[in-house]
Amino acid sequence: MEAVNEQQSRDTHSHDHDHDHGKLPIVLYFIGLGLALIALFLDGENNLLQNSLFSIASIIAGYHVILLEGIGETVQNTKAKKKFTPNSHILMGLAALGASLIGNFWEGTLLILIFSGAHFLEDYAEGRSKREITKLLEMNPTTARFIMPDGNTQIVDVSELKVGDQLQVLNGDQVPIDGIILSGSTSIDESSISGESIPKEKTKGDEVFGSTINGTGTFTMEVTKENKDTVFSKILQLVNQNQNNQTKAASIIQKFEPKYVTGVLVAIPLFVLLTPFIIDWNWSQSIYRGLVLLVAASPCALAAATVSVTLSATSNLAKRGVLSKGSSYLSQLADIQAVAFDKTGTLTKGKPEVTNYYFDDSVNEEHIIDIVVALEKESNHPLADAILRKFEQKNKLAIEVENQIGRGLTGNYKGKNYRIGKTTSFSDVSDKFIRLDDEWASEGRTVVYVAEDEKVIGLIALMDIPSEYAIGTIEYFKKQGIHTTLITGDSEMTGKAVAEQLGIDEVIANVMPEDKSRIIDEQKEKYGVIAMVGDGVNDAPALVNADVGIAMGDGTDVAVEVSDLVLMQNNLSRLVESHNISSKMNRVIWQNIIFSMAVVAFLVIVSLFGLTDIAISVIIHEGSTLVVILNGLRLLKFI
Repeated sequence: MEAVNEQQSRDTHSHDHDHDHGKLPIVLYFIGLGLALIALFLDGENNLLQNSLFSIASIIAGYHVILLEGIGETVQNTKAKKKFTPNSHILMGLAALGASLIGNFWEGTLLILIFSGAHFLEDYAEGRSKREITKLLEMNPTTARFIMPDGNTQIVDVSELKVGDQLQVLNGDQVPIDGIILSGSTSIDESSISGESIPKEKTKGDEVFGSTINGTGTFTMEVTKENKDTVFSKILQLVNQNQNNQTKAASIIQKFEPKYVTGVLVAIPLFVLLTPFIIDWNWSQSIYRGLVLLVAASPCALAAATVSVTLSATSNLAKRGVLSKGSSYLSQLADIQAVAFDKTGTLTKGKPEVTNYYFDDSVNEEHIIDIVVALEKESNHPLADAILRKFEQKNKLAIEVENQIGRGLTGNYKGKNYRIGKTTSFSDVSDKFIRLDDEWASEGRTVVYVAEDEKVIGLIALMDIPSEYAIGTIEYFKKQGIHTTLITGDSEMTGKAVAEQLGIDEVIANVMPEDKSRIIDEQKEKYGVIAMVGDGVNDAPALVNADVGIAMGDGTDVAVEVSDLVLMQNNLSRLVESHNISSKMNRVIWQNIIFSMAVVAFLVIVSLFGLTDIAISVIIHEGSTLVVILNGLRLLKFI
């Protein structure tokens, strides 16, 4: 695990932007803004001081965005791609410099302030969330009860354990590492590994997994894997690996930007060099017109084209209980071709409910229900909670209850023994009950038997049923032509039963956590852009690996941390709203981009004909910027 942590540290560091300097850039920006405002209100007699303040303001306000990010990223991207890859930061810097060189210091400073402000605003909107796995690491066991040769136990660090070591696990303990039970019986909550809410009964020879929670029994185990090879450690490694391999989805402007900037940087010098020969301008006129053209071509409105849109979309979703960790993920959500769902706690309510029950005609049903409730009140098993929610006791019975691992709950009342247990622990079962058991089990239900003196007299079926929002959500995505898949650690029978109720296209069952990430890769190859919806630790690798990871807000902290969208109220219908809003967001962004480029094209044309100057270009630029911002704000009201 130390190696994993060291690798995580190295990868996380390399993944960060080299220009991340905390709050310094925004502080410098406001200092620059303040100097610009002071210079703006100086009278004309202080021209030198005024222009000096404008120049200093431009340098300070644009230091981070233009110098560090613009020049720095241009150099970095050029080296990485082995071809010149500029961005609009460079272009805006040259435009501001050009405006200052021809004496329009205020216009140059204004361009820097607008562009830098838009840049910081977009950073704020996206939040630049870094995916953390701190909580996941905290769930990993650190100590174990090592059985020494003399039979005594000693607390040791899990990292010191070797294959073949023997350990003791007490009731309520966390299983420290993967292994096999040597003696004892218990039930273990394996939800951190499989996502299944119902604990599994374990006895001698059964596998146990590190990080799972032991129930009421105590057992001894033999270590079968080193700490770095356990199932839970693989989850850690996959989250870490996928986290650092996942590149932030490039926005439309980011994809378009280098080509546009390169074109402008090539066109302006050619314009300056050729116009004296073509139009008979002198060099002074040519340089002046070239700088005017550079200002005209600067994409001010384009720089703000996405900011108001993404702010409005994310604010709208936040009001609906959907948190987005970046506009690029919302943009990706609109483009998904397939969506994969975890079962437990995502499509289902996350805890079992009684769906069917039947008691033999020969018994008094009310009396048997009183017996069942009396027995289940002494159990802390999730199935007991479900049974107690379903049945109401008419007469309170005093029964001494024994919880026998492998046999269930048993107690005596008025000379008769009553037992509630799993189906395989009974031998005296009539054909009628066997048929019902088979029928209910085939529908994905968990069936328990109720017996009187070891003769089965009733059975109760329980199931983690679909949530009230799941059917509508699946129907919506199917109407959109988006493929739906259920990925679950449960049996294929249970998975198919849920899928049939909801109309899901595909079921992949019996899945371990390390398989979920691989399945997402396969779905990407088959369908394209993939979203994954989950709520558990076992979903974390798949959530990170998907193009859009969506966590249920009531899920584990880890799932919430590594996801891109969070449905805070566990309401899947919010996912439908998110897809609608993200689609609208993409359309509005395109509207803004087309409008922004049309304005640039107009300004370039009038600049070529000498019909504009720096001041007019700036006014039109800021007017177009206001238009795209107002267009984006419409999303605040979109339903």
